[in-house]
Amino acid sequence: MLNVLAQTGVHSVSGAGFPLLTALILLPAIGAVLVAVVPRTRPEVSRLVGVAASAATGALSVWLVTQFDSHDAGFQFVSKHDWIKDLGISWHLGVDGISLFLVLLTGLLFPLALWGVKPHHDPKPYTAWLLLLQAGCMGVFLSLDLFLFFVMFEIVLVPMYFIIGGWGYADRVYAALKFFLFTMLGSTFMLVGILTTAFLARSSMPGGALTFDLVQIAEHADFATNTARWLFVSFAVAFAVKVPIFPLHTWLPDAHTQAPTAGSVILAGVMLKLGTYGFLRFGLYLFPEAAVWAAPGLVTLGVIGIIYGAIVAAVQKDLKRLVAYSSVAHLGFIVLGTFALTTQGLTGSVLQMVNHGVSTGALFLLVGMIYDRRHTRLIAELGGLQKVAPVLAGVFTVVMLSSIGLPGLNGFSGEFLILLGSFITRRWWTIVAASGVILAALYLLWAYQRVFHGEPDEANAATPDMNWVDGLVMAPLLAAILFVGVYPKPMLERIEPSVNRLIAHIEDRTTYRQPEVATKGAAVQGEATTQEGHK
Repeated sequence: MLNVLAQTGVHSVSGAGFPLLTALILLPAIGAVLVAVVPRTRPEVSRLVGVAASAATGALSVWLVTQFDSHDAGFQFVSKHDWIKDLGISWHLGVDGISLFLVLLTGLLFPLALWGVKPHHDPKPYTAWLLLLQAGCMGVFLSLDLFLFFVMFEIVLVPMYFIIGGWGYADRVYAALKFFLFTMLGSTFMLVGILTTAFLARSSMPGGALTFDLVQIAEHADFATNTARWLFVSFAVAFAVKVPIFPLHTWLPDAHTQAPTAGSVILAGVMLKLGTYGFLRFGLYLFPEAAVWAAPGLVTLGVIGIIYGAIVAAVQKDLKRLVAYSSVAHLGFIVLGTFALTTQGLTGSVLQMVNHGVSTGALFLLVGMIYDRRHTRLIAELGGLQKVAPVLAGVFTVVMLSSIGLPGLNGFSGEFLILLGSFITRRWWTIVAASGVILAALYLLWAYQRVFHGEPDEANAATPDMNWVDGLVMAPLLAAILFVGVYPKPMLERIEPSVNRLIAHIEDRTTYRQPEVATKGAAVQGEATTQEGHK
C-alpha cells in the first residue's frame, strides 16, 4: 500500500494515526451543532462555544504546520475511506505545501473574526453559520476526491448567503442573492466537468473502475486534447467566478460592501482563495496541457483585473468598497503568477494568497472598527482620525503599507516573486502589471490621507481609539505581516517542493518546459549570453 501511495505522490507521515485532517473539518462542524442546541436566551454561551471550537481548529492547524515535513513534496497526513464505494467516491484528504498555509490561514482567521466582531443581533445562528463556513473552507483545501471537493465547494455558499443576507447592511438581500446566483451558476459548469472527467477517465483506471480520486485521475487519465480543454474550461468558469477574475467580478464589491465585518473578512481572507487554489490544485494538475493552452488568455484577464481594479478603487467614495476593488486588483497578481508557470511565479502566488488573506482581512477589520465608531464609511465624512485615534491610525498605516507591497512587509515578498517569475515567461504582461503596484500606492495613500489626516470636525473629534480587545485581535495579523515580510523562508521551504512537483507534472505531460533561468538562476542566462558573444 505504501508503495502505491508513493508512486502517486501520496505519502504517509509519522503520527498520521490520528485523523488530523478529518478533525480540522469536523471540529468546527460539531461546534456549529453545539451552538445550534444552546438556548437562544444564552447568547454569551453560544459565542463562547463558537470561539472555542474555532480556536481549537486553529490550534490543530498550527500543529499541522509544525508536524509537516518540508522535504516531502507529496500529500501528507493522508486520510482515505470509502464513502460511496459503488461510485468510486471516497473521503480522501491530504495536504501538501500548496494547501498547507491556506489551511493555517483558515484556522486562524475565523476565530479572530468570531472573537473580534460581535453581531448586532441573533448571535446564535450567526456563530453557527460561521463555524459551518470554516468547516467547508477546510474541506475545500484538504479534499483529494473530486466529488468531495464539489460538496465542500458548494457548502460554503449557504452560510455566506445567510451571513450577508441576515447580518448585512441596507442592500444585503440583493448582494446575497447576486453572490449566490453568480457562484452557483459557475458551479454548475464544474459539476458537469467533474462528472464528465470521472466517467471519461474510467477507461484509463486499473480494471476500468469508476473513481473520483484526484490523484488517480491526474496520474493515469489520458484525455484527448480538445476534450481536456473543454473540461478545463468547465472548471475554470467556476474558479474564475470565485476568484473573481474580470469580467466575472461584479458580485464581489456588492457582497463586500453589504456583508457584516466578519463576513467581509472571511470572504476576502479565505473564500476568494477557493478559486485561486482551485486553479492550482485542479486546473493545472488535472489538465496540464489545457492549462498551458489557456494561460495567455487567463494572464491577460488577470492583468486587466489588476489595472481595472486599481483604477475603480481610486474613485470610490465608500472606504469599504475601495478595499473590495483592491481585492480584484491583488487577486489579478495571483492569477498572473499562477499561469506564468514558473517556480517563482507559482510559489509567489501561493504565498500571496496567504498574504492577501492577512492584509485584506486586517483592512476589513479596521474599516469595521471605523464604522462601529463613526457609523459611516463615506470617505468625505471622515477626516483627522489620527489625532483622536492615533493607535488605530498607526495600525491602519502598517496594514495599508503591507497591501501596497512595501519591502519589509508581507505583501512585498509575494508580489516580488510573482513579478520575477512572470517576467521570465510573460514579459509584456508583467510590465503592465507592475504599474498596478504604483496604482495601489496611489489609491490607498490617498484614501489614508483623506480619512486620517487634517483636523477632525465635531463628529470625528469624538471617535474613540482602539481598545485592548481590538489590539489583541489585530496583534496576530500584525505579527504575520511583519514576520513574513522579514523572513518568508519557513513558508517558502514548505511551498516550493510541492510547486516544483506540480511543474514537473506539467512538463511530463506537455511540451512545455520551464525556462532554465527559472530553475538555475541568472548565472545560466549569463553563461548563455557569454557563449553567444564568443560565437
